[in-house]
Amino acid sequence: MLMKFKVRGGVHADERKEQSTDKPIRVLGIPPLLSVPLSQHAGLPAKPIVAEGQHVLKGELIGATAGDRSASIHAPTSGTVLGIGRIQAPHPSLLSYDAIHIEPDGLDSIYLPETPVDPQQLSAAAIADLVDSAGIVGLGGATYPAALKLKAGSRQNVHTLILNGSECEPYLTCDDMLMRERAAEIISGAQLILKAINAKQIIVGIEDNKPQAIKAMREVAQTDSNVEIRVIPTRYPMGSAKQLIKVITGSEVPTGGRSSDIGVLVHNVATSFAVHQAIYQNRPLISRVVTLSGQALATPQNVEVLIGTPVQWLLEQCDGLVATPARMLMGGPMMGQILPNTGVPITKGASAILALTNEEINSAAASPCIRCGSCVQACPMGLLPLEMARHSRADDYDGANEFGLKDCILCGSCAYVCPSHIPLVHYFQFAKGKHRENQIQSSKGEYTKSLSEARLARQEKEAAAKAAAKAEKAAKAAARKKANSQVEKV
Repeated sequence: MLMKFKVRGGVHADERKEQSTDKPIRVLGIPPLLSVPLSQHAGLPAKPIVAEGQHVLKGELIGATAGDRSASIHAPTSGTVLGIGRIQAPHPSLLSYDAIHIEPDGLDSIYLPETPVDPQQLSAAAIADLVDSAGIVGLGGATYPAALKLKAGSRQNVHTLILNGSECEPYLTCDDMLMRERAAEIISGAQLILKAINAKQIIVGIEDNKPQAIKAMREVAQTDSNVEIRVIPTRYPMGSAKQLIKVITGSEVPTGGRSSDIGVLVHNVATSFAVHQAIYQNRPLISRVVTLSGQALATPQNVEVLIGTPVQWLLEQCDGLVATPARMLMGGPMMGQILPNTGVPITKGASAILALTNEEINSAAASPCIRCGSCVQACPMGLLPLEMARHSRADDYDGANEFGLKDCILCGSCAYVCPSHIPLVHYFQFAKGKHRENQIQSSKGEYTKSLSEARLARQEKEAAAKAAAKAEKAAKAAARKKANSQVEKV
């Protein structure tokens, strides 16, 4: 059944998905060096728990969670930790972050848990804990820790799990191929999520331009009475959670609210697959399927690659380039990040590596805004992109937030329709990156301040205790002296 509920804004972008769907998913090997970033999720960077020279096993914990919205990091293969150092992030702000560098030993020795689990006997809380310990984040791009959504969902009246199989960005086909080839594992993971959040039904939303994925998912789902496959219209950004919920259910998430407020939880199909791997195969999130596409690539395809793999090595394994790319992206052309170089590593949120030629990109020079309002009409969130861009360009992040930067989903619809070719989404990406960096620095400052205050309080407490002990000692000495004086008088 094709859903007919309408959503605000959006565009009909040139899909260009056929480039990478003529081959099955290819599992790549182990690169000579892995650089595993400690920041691959929505919250604070993970805390490294390994040291230089330490030998680690495949799946072993190497970075622990660091508070709210943080996720653990695991060794993608066995090898030796070379150190922890700064690397450049795949982000237009050119920020850098810490990564754990591992030299693989080629053995791929697996870290085994002390106590194996029986997936069928797990409680809702145990499922959420295992997802948490596996370091699973949303693989649709948001990279929000999956366990937090499970734990929140279990506390609220969530009745429906929506699996996001829309994959609406041009070029991207990793979810499409995953649904074609691993549908059973996706549904298995979804059933575990359903149990964790105590919901009743699973609805899988797939755009109507993926007939093979729809067929594969329906064949698996026909044995599960609580699973329904729904075909949705092809329109960007249908993959955004709020738009997907609207087109499937007809309900809107309230402003400032969450999907759980209307009894719905959304997870990407790749996230569901990762949950299956974590619980049935004891495999934390150490690899993902990535789309390689663009006319500058020799052999567009989908590959399963280890987290931390350098993009350059990845390209070399897939026959390299046939032309110098006019633009290299990590992610899709609408929401992806322009790569500063090919030395950056694959992260949990990296859905694609695109090598685009001049023919594939809009290379026209930006001209002044003519205030036509096209960006406002295209914005699926009902924001004012031109005002957000004006404040972002002036480094006025608070001003940009007042016009909705925090609500911007970075879909790129505004930039796609802009007749002045203003790279609006890049301004927003930069502003969000700087805002996040400021928040991290502020959090570090507050943490340092709290440590200093705690140290001062401890010192004052110790000084007071010493003074009290000294006074008590003096009082006892005075009492003994007085007692001795009275004895002498007698």
